[in-house]
Amino acid sequence: QVQPVESGGGLVQTGGSLRLSCAVSGRTFSYYAIRWFRQAPGKEREFVGSWIGGSTTYADSVKGRFTISGDNAKNTLYLQMNRLQPEDTAVYYCAAGAKWGQGTQVTVSS
Repeated sequence: QVQPVESGGGLVQTGGSLRLSCAVSGRTFSYYAIRWFRQAPGKEREFVGSWIGGSTTYADSVKGRFTISGDNAKNTLYLQMNRLQPEDTAVYYCAAGAKWGQGTQVTVSS
């Protein structure tokens, strides 16, 4: 059974970078549509980006700053986040198909 597990969150200053990981167990991640979401305090969960069959899409708010890539050998998908802003502060979730991870906190200080 598929289970995504996120890691890599933390505290970073404005303009900094973080790389989140989504390790997928149960089956190769290329079998699934992998989506990244985030949820800031008091806000609804929002779409960040997706990796489907090797093709990526991004929300307008992160386009040009965030990049999704995959490592087949590690069965892990990555979300590289550059030029981070305070408004990027949120819990970031990875979803493999309909299965969600537990989330990882990203905090960007101003």
